[in-house]
Amino acid sequence: MIKLPAINKQKIIPLLQKFSHFGKKTAKLAIGIIFVFLISYLLGVNFVIPLFLVCMFVYAKLFVKNYNLLHLSFFFVLIFVMSFFIIQEGKPIYYIPFALIPMLSALLFEEVVLSLLITFASSVSVAYLINDVDAGIIFLISGILSIILVRGARKRGTIIRAGFIVGVVQVIALFFIDNFRFGYPHRYVMFLLNGMVSSIVVLGVLPIFEYLFKTVTNISLLELADFGHPLLQRMVMEVPGTYHHSLVVGNLSEAASQAIGANALLARIGAYYHDIGKLEKPEYFSENQDMKSSKHDHLAASMSKLVIMNHVNEGLELAKKYKLSPRLIDFIQTHHGTSLVYYFYRRALETLEEDHEVKEEGFRYPGPKPNTKEAAIVLLADSVEAATRALKEPTSTNIADVVHKIINNKFIDRQLDECDLTLNDLEKISAVFIRILTGIYHARITYPESQKNGSENNHNKPAK
Repeated sequence: MIKLPAINKQKIIPLLQKFSHFGKKTAKLAIGIIFVFLISYLLGVNFVIPLFLVCMFVYAKLFVKNYNLLHLSFFFVLIFVMSFFIIQEGKPIYYIPFALIPMLSALLFEEVVLSLLITFASSVSVAYLINDVDAGIIFLISGILSIILVRGARKRGTIIRAGFIVGVVQVIALFFIDNFRFGYPHRYVMFLLNGMVSSIVVLGVLPIFEYLFKTVTNISLLELADFGHPLLQRMVMEVPGTYHHSLVVGNLSEAASQAIGANALLARIGAYYHDIGKLEKPEYFSENQDMKSSKHDHLAASMSKLVIMNHVNEGLELAKKYKLSPRLIDFIQTHHGTSLVYYFYRRALETLEEDHEVKEEGFRYPGPKPNTKEAAIVLLADSVEAATRALKEPTSTNIADVVHKIINNKFIDRQLDECDLTLNDLEKISAVFIRILTGIYHARITYPESQKNGSENNHNKPAK
């Protein structure tokens, strides 16, 4: 009788799960491809267009990070269907607000490659749809220029100016296509208006797309930076210590983000709101406490830990109440990662009774860890600023030692595992932190007290 070898379940189960996950992804991909060809069939579009789109998707899948296929598909379908019905109605091509999609994608997506892909796919598809290569070239030029002009825009005026420039360039492109002859002048006027109208529409629909895509643009971030925002106003009045701490963390995060090429504005605004949860129990946090006493003096370490850690959950509740963007909620949720509440963990160990055990896991924040460069920088800036403020002798050497120690500890504790920060980035970040914190918390000289009996004014008297 043949004896079969024993099956190792620990190896088989993960392998089956992997194949199951792969199967689900393959099934979704197949359904998506079938859907694209089905839509093309219903619209009477040649199958070369969906084949082209599938190739573009494969490229994005292989070479582009941080993209959402649903968002890209929505943009493409929007401009394609709009163009399809405009052409079906017999309207001229300058009725197609083509620059609308490149502008929106440049403002909403962090990856420039995504905006270029959707622009290229849309221009080629629309050109094939209307059987006009010249129009496709004009749309491609205006789309690329739109991305360049509105990328990182912080003011609405920048978008309006971009629309005007795009309109002018479309007129120039048409002039070149017409071999330097102004035939049918109304076409030139309409192409000029086309760019301007596209930018105006972008301003109108941008908040809608921010809500649908759960993201935030620089324009909205600057609105959130207004210190008249109700949450920031509450922080000024109720938790001035936390408010000042958040401002310093914001400045540190912005400068560090600029140093490594991350989104500096997002990091600064995220830092402004990262500690809003302390509004609920401000007296339990050191920056808002009376130096003579602490609320934690009369609490057990386990209870103090719960109060401190709960400010993250309370921050999330406040963020939802005030309808903050999910991008900012991410900073609230991840600014401690899964870090250890070290002070109260040590206190719990010191007061440990016999036959009791204190588990480190119980004194760690629930996470998640930061998964973007900006969120990771805020995590580091938050810890570094608090540690530097606690220094009794804030000399430049002590500040540098604290900064390096904090960043090394976070790295060793694996709090930075899920973001894209490199060791070179961490070196640049630490250099920025040291420079700014040394300027803020540097030691100051003690000035001699003035003498009494008016002798302090003797130096103003003329010499005899």
